[in-house]
Amino acid sequence: MTAEELFSKGFELRCEGRYREAKLYLQGALNAEPNHLKAAWQLALVKGFEGDFDGSLEDLKALSSANPESEEIINDLAMTYMMLGYQDEACVEFNRLLGLNPNHENALRQIKFC
Repeated sequence: MTAEELFSKGFELRCEGRYREAKLYLQGALNAEPNHLKAAWQLALVKGFEGDFDGSLEDLKALSSANPESEEIINDLAMTYMMLGYQDEACVEFNRLLGLNPNHENALRQIKFC
């Protein structure tokens, strides 16, 4: 399978809540293509879904730092901060996201809590 096929299958499994299997495919995508951003991003989310909130947060922060224009990653970083009770950090990220895209629907909804 190609990196993109592995990613697609991993993403599908993640959406189904089959995290252990999803990790195998997403890691396979990264093994095939070490800079596969979407696979790394989804692996970071899976960590959180499995309860490794600190690991998920650290991975999302690193991905956001390396990809400062990625609205998807910034949004998920902000949402993770919000879910973990780090409201100030979440607000910083939502504001950063709105700086990139003033019409970002989720950021506009969430910024009301800041």
